[in-house]
Amino acid sequence: MNRTLLITGASRGIGAATARAAAARGWDVAINYTHAADAAQAVAAEVRALGRRALVLQADVADEAQVLALFAALDREWGPLAGLVNNAGVVDVAARLDEMSAARIQRMFAINVFGTLWCAREAVRRMSTRHGGAGGAIVNLSSVAARLGAPGQYLDYAAAKGAIDTFTLGLAREVATEGVRVNAVRPGIIETEIHASGGQPGRAQQMAPSVPMQRAGTADEVAAAIVWLLSDEASYTTGTTIDVSGGR
Repeated sequence: MNRTLLITGASRGIGAATARAAAARGWDVAINYTHAADAAQAVAAEVRALGRRALVLQADVADEAQVLALFAALDREWGPLAGLVNNAGVVDVAARLDEMSAARIQRMFAINVFGTLWCAREAVRRMSTRHGGAGGAIVNLSSVAARLGAPGQYLDYAAAKGAIDTFTLGLAREVATEGVRVNAVRPGIIETEIHASGGQPGRAQQMAPSVPMQRAGTADEVAAAIVWLLSDEASYTTGTTIDVSGGR
C-alpha cells in the first residue's frame, strides 16, 4: 500500500507533530516549509528516526506556481500521493476589521484559503480514480475561530477558516465516489508558536480559563485526530470536521 503523505507548513507546531505521528503510523512524510529550512530538516530527521522516509520541500502555498512546482517535485521523487494535510496557515496581530489593511486580508486568504484549494486541487488530480489515481485522503486545518468569529481579534482569520469548513464539505461530496476522502480538524486554543507570530506569545495560557477543560491543547492532541482521519480506520468518514478544542 502506498503510504506517502504531504504536510504543508510542517516545520513547526501542528504540522511537525503530525509528521511525527504519521511516521509512527507507517507514513513516509514530505515536509513542506516556507522559510524555516533548519526546522524542517529537524522534523525530517525525526521522521527518519522512526524508520520512515522523509522529503523536505520548500514552497509558499500562497503562490500557485510554487504549489505546482511542489507537487511536480513530489511526483519526481516519490510518485503517487496517498495523503495530504493542508496545515500551512497564518494569523496576524489582534485588530478590528476597520483597522485592517487590504494587504493583511489578502495575505490571510492567500495562504489560508487559496493555498489550501490549490494543494487540494493538485492532490485530487493525483488521487482521484477519475484521473487514474488509487484514492487517498485529504485533511484540512480549520479553527474553532470559524464558529466563534474572533471579534476584536482576527475575524479575517476566522472568515478564512469558515471558508475551509465549507470547502471541506463541498470537496468531500464532489469526490466521494472517486476514492478520495476529505475531512477537517478544527483546533481550539493550542500551545504552538502561531500565537507569537500574532504578537501574543502567552495567548494559550491567557485563554485557558475560557476553555471548559481549563487548559490549552497540545499539537500532539491535534495530530492524533489528523492521523486518524488519514487512516483506514476512518474509511467511512468524509465531509466531517472534528473539533479538538477542549469543549470550547
